[in-house]
Amino acid sequence: ILFHAAAGGVGLIACQWAPALGLQLIGTAGSDAKCALATAHGASHVINYAKEDFQARVMDITGGRGVKVVYDSVGKDTWDKSLACLRPFGLMASFGNASGPVPPFAPVSLAKASLYVTRQTLFTHLSSREAAQAMADDLFEVVGNGTVKLRIDQRYPLEQVQQAHRDLEARKTTGCTILTL
Repeated sequence: ILFHAAAGGVGLIACQWAPALGLQLIGTAGSDAKCALATAHGASHVINYAKEDFQARVMDITGGRGVKVVYDSVGKDTWDKSLACLRPFGLMASFGNASGPVPPFAPVSLAKASLYVTRQTLFTHLSSREAAQAMADDLFEVVGNGTVKLRIDQRYPLEQVQQAHRDLEARKTTGCTILTL
């Protein structure tokens, strides 16, 4: 799988959980330090997109086949190349807009490799108490048994919520970011 923003809070969870599920995760990040962090948390391969063309590297890593799934929280800046990284019948799971929303695209563009696209939102998954509990149980199981270690790298007092957002948008953060009272 290809996972963008691999050094962020969700990315570091994915870097650890993927190998436990028998998956090889190729992570992208915007600096050597962030790539090292993703590697230390279990990414099989990392790509510094500030220095390398991630599409070319993914195709090199996969022997030209591409990946089965791309998890993309970046959005506009990674969209086209991410689609090009997918093997036939691959799935693009878009779940964020860090670089801005994905522009409109023609569904026929997916036909060349019979690709699938989904746009996930947390609130759809949390639509019922049972669904929310099942997701929480899955996460707490892997955290509880040590498969996934949560990393909190930034803490902001609630009064600094604007600064927290600015830092997130500027890609100055790694791991999880929390607000405190």
